[in-house]
Amino acid sequence: MPLVNVMVNSRAYTIACDEGEEGHLKELAAHVDAKAREVLGSVGQVGDARLLLMAALLIADEHHDMSGKAAGATDGENEKQTLHLRAEAAESAAADVLESAAKRLEDIAARLAHA
Repeated sequence: MPLVNVMVNSRAYTIACDEGEEGHLKELAAHVDAKAREVLGSVGQVGDARLLLMAALLIADEHHDMSGKAAGATDGENEKQTLHLRAEAAESAAADVLESAAKRLEDIAARLAHA
């Protein structure tokens, strides 16, 4: 299991990860570091634990927002699919009505031709 050295808030951390995940772990650590620096710029030094907690909360908030948007997109797709199915059903019903009307007109035309 590889060990990766990452920096968060100017402190080095060594973290184990699965083979091939080193780059991804470094990207995640860079994201956490950016959020920690954002908090540090806003509120100043509040201690490592509190700083990392606040950074984690910012990241969780971003995740929550993105999850809500993704769910909204899924709801929109479901609504589109429902509307499409309704349109198909209405089209089928309209075709049945037109077919029935055409049959009646043909019957009337046939009766008039024999009269």
